Amino acid sequence: MRELFTALRAALDRGEEAVLCTIVASSGSAPRGAGARMAVFADGGSLGTIGGGAVEAKSREEALDLLRSGGGRLVCAFDLTPNQVRDIGMICGGRVTVAFQVLGAAHLPMVEAVLEALDRPEEDAWLITPVGEGAPVGLGLYDGARGPRFAVPLSPEELRPLLRSRGVLRQEAPACYVEPLVRAGVVYLFGGGHVGRELCPLLAHVGFRVVLFDDRPQAALPEHFPQASRVILGDYRRIFDHITVTDRDYVVIMTPGHQSDFTLLAQVLTTPAPYIGCIGSRRKAAAARERLAELGFPPAELDRVHSPIGLPIGGETPAEIAVSITAQLIACRSGRL
Repeated sequence: MRELFTALRAALDRGEEAVLCTIVASSGSAPRGAGARMAVFADGGSLGTIGGGAVEAKSREEALDLLRSGGGRLVCAFDLTPNQVRDIGMICGGRVTVAFQVLGAAHLPMVEAVLEALDRPEEDAWLITPVGEGAPVGLGLYDGARGPRFAVPLSPEELRPLLRSRGVLRQEAPACYVEPLVRAGVVYLFGGGHVGRELCPLLAHVGFRVVLFDDRPQAALPEHFPQASRVILGDYRRIFDHITVTDRDYVVIMTPGHQSDFTLLAQVLTTPAPYIGCIGSRRKAAAARERLAELGFPPAELDRVHSPIGLPIGGETPAEIAVSITAQLIACRSGRL
């Protein structure tokens, strides 16, 4: 998202127009779901993807036609109906609704605001795409501190039920697609070993903000974790000297030792973190659970711990384990865990 809007800002700053293509609804076996975006530029180039193949090619043609026609405003959507799907050769079938918007220099403040919101990972923000005839051009933005800004066709009261953890298409007038731009929360990654070094860039790539915490000077090195927003060298026995774990945060524990994992679990179980995961075998998990029960943690609290960590995909290498953990965190973030 950041790369796409950075490129849009550069184009608009040069006085060029660009078309932002957004999937606002999909069904069946469509290659990409709602929220996928692609920017098409005046030189014929593009950035981002709405699924590739014939759907993307057709959308690029549509966008270039709009740029050539010189239309200063466009908020329209088209459906790829089953007949159209066959006509353009989309093998997987399905239905896709794509909204096209011609953006010019007047929309530069809006693009700047999107980039600023992406730089505030501690604050929730939503992106609003008006769709339908007569809708305002450009995107809207909403966050708790500033409320609705730019092209927001709804009142705050109408907008609030649409501010969810996943994208929502409002079909009644004024129609719009509302999706989360920034979801506040941090993944606290305890342990910068082999799996941690594979996991950090993967989590960052799918939109998580990562804070790495390790008690080893040789492991807590920022140059080893360039994607982390913060790298902490601290005592595993006193993590709250450095961090505060909220009900928006995720905890991943993968230190080199069973005792340090247990020490961390005993602390993070006192927090409202919606996800706590700890690497290790089922035997290790059972032993840790027994020790935590002896400390007075009730079964309901112990059930919060995902251990062995990650989805059971059969991975063994650090990279494969990182994929399984990332998938589990995505499931938690989307409310499917």
